[in-house]
Amino acid sequence: MASTTPTHHHCLVFTSISKDLTGCSLQTLPIPRLEAGSALIRILAAPVLSYQRDIYDGTRAYPLPAPLVGGFSAIGRVVNVGSEAVRLKPGDLVYADSVIRGRDDADAVILLGISDGFNPRAQKLMRDVWRDGSFAEFARFPLENCFPLENEGRLCRQLGYGMCDLAYMAYLLVPFGGLRDIGLQVGETVVVAPATGGFGGAGVQIAVAMGARVIAMGRNEQELARVKAHVSNGTPGAIVETVKMSGDEEMDLKALQAFGTIDAVLDLSPPAASKSPHLNSAIRALRRKGRVSLMGGFMDGPVPSFELIAKDITVKAKFMYEREDIIQFVKMLETGRFPYGENFVDVKSFTLDEWKAALDTAAEYTGIGRSVVITP
Repeated sequence: MASTTPTHHHCLVFTSISKDLTGCSLQTLPIPRLEAGSALIRILAAPVLSYQRDIYDGTRAYPLPAPLVGGFSAIGRVVNVGSEAVRLKPGDLVYADSVIRGRDDADAVILLGISDGFNPRAQKLMRDVWRDGSFAEFARFPLENCFPLENEGRLCRQLGYGMCDLAYMAYLLVPFGGLRDIGLQVGETVVVAPATGGFGGAGVQIAVAMGARVIAMGRNEQELARVKAHVSNGTPGAIVETVKMSGDEEMDLKALQAFGTIDAVLDLSPPAASKSPHLNSAIRALRRKGRVSLMGGFMDGPVPSFELIAKDITVKAKFMYEREDIIQFVKMLETGRFPYGENFVDVKSFTLDEWKAALDTAAEYTGIGRSVVITP
């Protein structure tokens, strides 16, 4: 470890579920120990999920070992690298990704600082190795989870992205993974539903950047109008239509069909929307051999199986994204496929000392082009 690196750092530690967040506290801990296969990152901007507070206060029952350092992904700069590194080096600007997979078992997947996955092998991975997230001055990530932003001059000087802007990648990558998985093509029409939340709004931005026409669905007409305005201001010529979800399957189906041929659906429905018929409406509106990417949180609820069979619809479920998606996304960002400034994202930033305000603000400041970050 470089001699200029301190021995201890400040971090937000989660110790227990508590409605008033008394189970979270700012602490001073030793700097994470660098090991083979890892990199030590100085955190520059750590995004805060809109539901991060709900995780730590127990509203969302995410499985987490305790204690751990909160957070998930981050923009940071490499401080030092383990002995296995052959490309990554100190000083590199990186996107440090929270989706960690077992090196000997791809089914062991965890979200750093958020969830210990879906099986005992994933739980072991978080419990014993990758426990701490990015709400800290320093964090340790696997080498393969550190994606160099090598064209820093292009991103930060020519295009004008700041470190907090780049942290918005954490939202954009999720729908990008789903849309790449179903092979969205330039000129196609995709329904994004719901499109008024953080990931849904990001899905609209991604689909437009990929050259698609978007039909954004949502219950909040005011927010739908903001989605359309945000994209139109940032990308002249972009086509974004809106459909207010009525709760009536047939009515929503007719509203969608009025836009003509629909090629794909990106579903980002939260668990609370499991009884809503909007997904059925969107699937039924698809053309023959259309595609659906399921990325939401439905725990139950039927889908129109006859429609799927009769029209040869492809349905693919996708959890997060792949490493190749991140690499491709960075290329898109560097080549100017996205707007910049407030037409890209409007960020509210907080220090580590202000962590509670950051969690509270993230819960309210949601939707397309909005982000909350902690800047240690």
